Amino acid sequence: MDWFKTQILNDKPVVFDPLRRQWVSLTPEEQVRQKMLHYLVEVRKVAAGLIAVEYSIKVNKLPKRCDIVVFNNLGEPQMIVECKAESVPITEKVLDQAIRYYSGLKVKYLTLTNGKSIFCYKVEVGKLEALTEFPL
Repeated sequence: MDWFKTQILNDKPVVFDPLRRQWVSLTPEEQVRQKMLHYLVEVRKVAAGLIAVEYSIKVNKLPKRCDIVVFNNLGEPQMIVECKAESVPITEKVLDQAIRYYSGLKVKYLTLTNGKSIFCYKVEVGKLEALTEFPL
């Protein structure tokens, strides 16, 4: 895949997202999301067709959007990836956000990243287990 193609459009930087097949605003969070998508597809060899970007879900009947959702070959969601800009520390608040998304989309793994740090958790019934390695 062709990653990290950028240009200026209407005086704003944009990046081509090869998974969404469109140009998107190159925000600090989008930079992290693109790096994570590249990591998933090119390094971890997750099939691009098993990855959804800005995936819509309902949490307590409210519409929410997961940054990245990775599915298995059966189409079942396996992982939610929450991306933050590099300037945003990964805190309990970010983990709480991912847990809320989990409540709308039961997955095995939660991953939090700001591009500098990656935290992965396995979700067990009623508890989170911090992982030392990326699970996929």
